[in-house]
Amino acid sequence: MHISASSPAAPAPTRPPAPVTPQQLAIFGAGGLGREVLVLLRQLNALAPTWELVGFYDDQPPATDLIHGLRYLGNAQDLNATPTPLAVAVAVGSSRSRAAVVSRLTSPQLSFPTLIHPGVSTESFQHLHIGPGCLITQGCILTTDIRLGRHVLLNLGCTVGHDAVLEDFCSLMPHANVGGEAHLAEGVYLGTNATVLNQVRVGARTILGAGAVAIRDLPADCTAVGVPARILTPPAGR
Repeated sequence: MHISASSPAAPAPTRPPAPVTPQQLAIFGAGGLGREVLVLLRQLNALAPTWELVGFYDDQPPATDLIHGLRYLGNAQDLNATPTPLAVAVAVGSSRSRAAVVSRLTSPQLSFPTLIHPGVSTESFQHLHIGPGCLITQGCILTTDIRLGRHVLLNLGCTVGHDAVLEDFCSLMPHANVGGEAHLAEGVYLGTNATVLNQVRVGARTILGAGAVAIRDLPADCTAVGVPARILTPPAGR
């Protein structure tokens, strides 16, 4: 008996995806970090044209009005005067300075997107909570059950372990490491290659110097350096 094979069904016609209209975005901070964020944005746009880059803002005018093809457009007051919706990437490395800038950008037209380098894994199965305005740059590794607050900066090559919490405006400079279950309070700043070990808590606005290793809890409003980290400037009242 001969059984003829049935012809495969023709695929259903599909419509091409609707084009995405890029959203206008400005960078606040016309220094080195601002230029690095510009590279990040262009890398994201190379994958999908998401952002229409309009220019730089900074309270300190740069030496030139043209930065890698983008114009310097003014200061925070000028940015607040924008008449139409505008996304803003705040490229300011200092935790305190970044918080001060955001506090002055009060126009309801402004929004603060989270920008994540395309090489950084942030899959749903990792159970990450990442707040608005965060900047996560190339080479960073986040494992699982991590919480980042608003406007957290993870500079190049940082690692954050399981169940870690980084509150609003924390800043990690290149290759800083945060261990599992560590907790960084608001505005903590970790210098290049600084390390916070597992389960260590660092108080608000504390600075951990480059290469320092925090092996025990640190209080708020101090600077700690060395291995193991020792407090260089004690908090007020101590």
